[in-house]
This record gives sequence, C-alpha cells and structure tokens, in this order.
Amino acid sequence: MKNENHKLPRIAISVGDLNGIGIEIILKTFADAAIFELCTPILFASNKVVNYHKKALGMHNFNFHGVNNLDQIRDGKLNVMTAWRDDVQLNLGTANPEIGKYTLKSLSAACDAVDAGQALAIVTAPIDKNSVQSEDFKFSGHTDYLEDRYESKAVMLLCSDEMRMALATVHIPLSEVASSINRDLLFERLRVLEPSLKADFGISKPRIALLALNPHAGDKGVIGTEDQDVVQKVVEEMTAMGKLCFGPYPSDSFFGSQKHTKFDSILAMYHDQGLVAFKSISFGEGVNYSAGLPIVRTSPDHGTAYDIAGKNQANPSSFRSAVFMAIDIARKRELDNELKTNPLKKQNKPR
Repeated sequence: MKNENHKLPRIAISVGDLNGIGIEIILKTFADAAIFELCTPILFASNKVVNYHKKALGMHNFNFHGVNNLDQIRDGKLNVMTAWRDDVQLNLGTANPEIGKYTLKSLSAACDAVDAGQALAIVTAPIDKNSVQSEDFKFSGHTDYLEDRYESKAVMLLCSDEMRMALATVHIPLSEVASSINRDLLFERLRVLEPSLKADFGISKPRIALLALNPHAGDKGVIGTEDQDVVQKVVEEMTAMGKLCFGPYPSDSFFGSQKHTKFDSILAMYHDQGLVAFKSISFGEGVNYSAGLPIVRTSPDHGTAYDIAGKNQANPSSFRSAVFMAIDIARKRELDNELKTNPLKKQNKPR
C-alpha cells in the first residue's frame, strides 16, 4: 500500500477499550511533539470520549484535531476521526459489554482507512476480550479478527530490542496444547514467520530457534515424545529446505544461557512458555506484531490495566514503540515490494 499523496506516513489507531488505559497511553505518546516528525496519527474515536480522558488525566494543555472525514487530516497533530456520534457513558476501570461495540467501531474504521490507502498501518490499543464479544466479534482477540477479515494466517510475534518471540499456539487451554502441536501447525507458523522476518525486518537469512514442548526436550522420549516425533522432524525438514531452523531447545536452559540472543526469532510451543520469558526481559517496551497479514498491525504488549485506568499511572513506552515499529515495518514492506517490482534496482541497492 502506498502513501504517496501524504508528506508523512499516516498511522491509523484503534481506541481499544474506552474504560481502560488505551486513550491515556495514546495521549501520552503524542504529547511528545517530536513524534509528529515521523508520522501523522489518526485516532478513530469521538471528541467527547477523548476530552473525558483528558479531563480525568489532567492533560488540559493537550490539543488534538477533531475531524469528520479524512480530507481534514492535519500533519503535526493527533487527529481524532469521528467513529461514532453516540453519547457514551464511561466508568473508567470497569468492564462493560456496552462499551465493547465502540471498541469494534473504532477497529473496523481504522482497518477501513488502511484498506482504502488512507493510512499506511494500524496500531491497536488494548481491548477487553470479554466486553467486545458480540454477533460481529466472536474472536479471542485482535489477531483472530484480523485473520478472518483479511482471510490470512497470522503469527503472533512479540518484538523487542532483545528478541522476537513467535507462538505456535496462542489462546487455548494448556490441556489442549500437546494435542495441537503437529507438523502442519509448525510448518504453517514457519511459512509465515520466515518471510516476515525477511520482508518486514530486513533479515536476509533469519535464524529461528524452536523451543521444546516438554521438560528437557522429552529426554529422548522419557518425558513425552512430541519433541522427537514432531518438533525435531520439522527442524530437520526445514534444514533440508535450506532454512536456518534449530532446536528443539528446553526453554529453561535456552533462556538461562542467553541463547535467545543468538537467534533472529524464537518459536515457542504455547502462550506462557514464550510470553513469560519475553515479558520478564522486555515488559513495558515490547510490541505485539501480527506477522503474515496483508496490512501492518502492531500493538502494545499489555492489556487494558483497569486497575490504573484514569489514574495517570500508565506507561506509554510500549504503545510508543508500537507506533515506531508500525512506521518502520510499513516502510520496509514498501521497499521490499519496490525491489520485487523493479529487480534492476536490487542490483544497485546500497550494500
């Protein structure tokens, strides 16, 4: 997707749960005017809701630009695009299914803007997965919704300066993980992950480590056979295809010995196996990236944080990093697409 008609890349922002910390971290991110030198943000919400949060946070000097259509967007401002005109009753820090429909209105409008070429990428603020459930949203989170909307397979990829953590299984009960780990699933994840590392992160020959499902990688079958029968065989097949895949590694010794610093990405077998390690090292700075989608989507690595909503305690670092990553990946994709379209340019690309 091109951004040729705009001086700066436009970034669409979905508001997340209105009773959580989403608007707070958005306002704090764009309170630093320096970020407007890199992008033009468009928040899909309503002026009333944003003003409510401004008042609750005491951010009276923060000015945003309210617009009713995308032709009114200004550079150098946080643009608040009207996504609804309802008078929404907020109760900060409280889950409310009535609020969930506005979460979806914002997300859908932000996606529409990207689809229409009016924005280069989308950054999503945290949602409450229960409050957002409805006839129009029967998903376990953003990623499932976006997979369905774009008819694509995505990989949840947590990114920081120190690691990129991908997940084989995501939001399923632990009791179902072992039966879900199979050759097809792991190949599906790697078929998405490896090209994304190349096109979105500029890594020409990515090195990927696969974590073991069982303690001690199964101890040669004594503690389960999945690592021998599935994970190891996938690694061997990928290696035969010329891919740099390694493992399976027992996660305790893998992170304890700092092996994670030797790889461009890690594929964990289940949610907490990967995220406990990731957040122990990078919490508050990490970014959730949906690899494999036709659009660029990032988000902070935390949730709605109802316990501190409206108290001016939320740290915007992860959201700010998500904005930076969205800009960076969108630009890398444009360059990658340009090089593929014009192969002669690749020969002259600076080394």
